[in-house]
Amino acid sequence: MTEVQNIGITTLGGAPTSLDEYAGRAVLVVNVASMCGLTPQYAALEKLATDYASKGLSVIGIPCNQFGGQEPGTAEEIETFCSTTYGVTFPMMEKIEVNGENRHPLYAELTKTEDAEGAAGDIQWNFEKFLISPDGVVTNRFRPRTEPDAPEVLAAIDKILPKETIAV
Repeated sequence: MTEVQNIGITTLGGAPTSLDEYAGRAVLVVNVASMCGLTPQYAALEKLATDYASKGLSVIGIPCNQFGGQEPGTAEEIETFCSTTYGVTFPMMEKIEVNGENRHPLYAELTKTEDAEGAAGDIQWNFEKFLISPDGVVTNRFRPRTEPDAPEVLAAIDKILPKETIAV
């Protein structure tokens, strides 16, 4: 188990949790927003979450309002939008800051990960994705415009899925 799994975060509903709840599963963590040009990625994220759940993948959405004020809603508004517009069933966490002085500790760790071009650091925009292996190692970082179902994302997921099928 690594440090990233032990960092506390709160669900959109207000319950304390951590990525430790997903130990043994591959996890795709995505900072999301409801009013962004990339918001349609919710559909591909939900399909990934549904299609790969039994293979050992969990998708986790983390709302953030730091990019153009594109996630201004309350927890209830975010939940309603996601479920009614995109049928989102994957776990959603509380709205947090992913950059700057008030960066959530989870993102302080995640942003140390380099992308395919070798760049680490601040989140560029909404829908940046981090892939975490079942043993808690951050293995990949995909920038916002990389679709959740892009070949390189699917290949990275397939590479780290648990060897045994997981009960959902």
